[in-house]
Amino acid sequence: MSAPLDIPAVRDDAAAIEFLLRRINYERTASFPYLTAEFKLQRMQRLMGLLGDPHLALQAIHLAGTKGKGSTAAMMAGVLGAAGYRTGLYTSPHLDRIEERIVVDGQACPPAEFIRLAAQVQPAVEQLDREAAAEGATGPTFFEVTTAMAFLHFAQANVDAAVLEVGLGGRLDSTNVCRPVVCIITSISFDHTRQLGNTLAAIAAEKAGIIKPGIPVVSGVVKSEPRDVIAACATALGAPLLQRGINYDFNQPPTTHDSPLTIHAESFDYREPAISPRYELSDVCLGMLGAHQAANAAAAIAAVNRLRERGWSISDEALRRGLAAARCPARIEQVGTAPIVILDVAHNLASIDALLAVLRDRFAPRRRILIFASSKDKDYSGMLKLVLPAFDTVFLTQYIHNPRAMEAESLLAIAQQLRTAGDGPLRPTLHAMVRPRDAWRLARAIAAPDDLICITGSFFLAAELRPLVAEKP
Repeated sequence: MSAPLDIPAVRDDAAAIEFLLRRINYERTASFPYLTAEFKLQRMQRLMGLLGDPHLALQAIHLAGTKGKGSTAAMMAGVLGAAGYRTGLYTSPHLDRIEERIVVDGQACPPAEFIRLAAQVQPAVEQLDREAAAEGATGPTFFEVTTAMAFLHFAQANVDAAVLEVGLGGRLDSTNVCRPVVCIITSISFDHTRQLGNTLAAIAAEKAGIIKPGIPVVSGVVKSEPRDVIAACATALGAPLLQRGINYDFNQPPTTHDSPLTIHAESFDYREPAISPRYELSDVCLGMLGAHQAANAAAAIAAVNRLRERGWSISDEALRRGLAAARCPARIEQVGTAPIVILDVAHNLASIDALLAVLRDRFAPRRRILIFASSKDKDYSGMLKLVLPAFDTVFLTQYIHNPRAMEAESLLAIAQQLRTAGDGPLRPTLHAMVRPRDAWRLARAIAAPDDLICITGSFFLAAELRPLVAEKP
């Protein structure tokens, strides 16, 4: 959940605004155990029942995964929109405004509509609060409230499809009350281990909780341990499984650097199945950077083909247009030129690896400057170990709108232990700045036009700096 959560300034329903603010504070201060039998899902089902079960009217595309699910969701929504389908998109967290989480046909929920939805769910939530208090339990969380609002908005907007990104895990996530027509599991790696487990198999079991009986599931997972778990879950539920490397695959052309300022977009060739393909789509172009985005797009194409089998009318031309136009803010997003400025929300080792691969493969060599912050519950030492050798100057900072921030001086102490001396002076040069805006201003002051500045480590850091660093079109 991004912070601060800016509630729209709509004054004609102060009670709804107060309700949202109280619910946010409730979630930040209460303790919510993740693995609690099936109570969380039952609570969400009860909430939806009080609202008339709007989610049951939706044709959902449900996405889980450690990384890539937000980008893949944006791609799916883009393709469906290009094909003429009225499409809802529910993602989290947001970067600038809370309404960004609930989108119809590319437009974020209007502030007045957001407040109206909050007022609509408020009585049901408060009823569940009273019932929970009588049983010594907890009422709906803020994420459950916004999920219910999204379901209501999509049903009332008569969307043809609702693309739903899991918030955390899958099995007990509030989005898992949906009835999907296809599911996608993008990847499995280590993140949220306290809630999901400390092995890839345990994490995969939680993500695979979105699989439904008889509903096709696309898996981009390539590591054998989590892959086997997903396959076993699909088999047990009779869900047709399409796996990357078996049922579908892709390949990319080699990268070349033409000039110091050249930025290479992604393109790839898709085939299905992987060997002796019966369906191929060549030279597919993306609007997002990174080989990992090609992997996400391949999973999206596999899911689109499952919808086609069910009678959805989606041409290859619409598929190409939707993938080329799809954007996901702060996913290796270029927000500045001269110097190049890259904003990314990578906050685990796998995402940092993907970011560094893009910087290495898609940008010509140049001096590189990093602004980095992390949450206390993330593997900041592991991330620093990966990023330090890739940059010449590093500014370590801490976001100011959330108490989960790791202190800048603590990050500096860890970085000083990790950096190594080569033949010359210690590299990279390290600085600790308490305020992210100060780190940005100094990084911008020292950067030459052909340098690159990268901001990464946390959604919270990206949310704070994006309004400051993004160039106007």
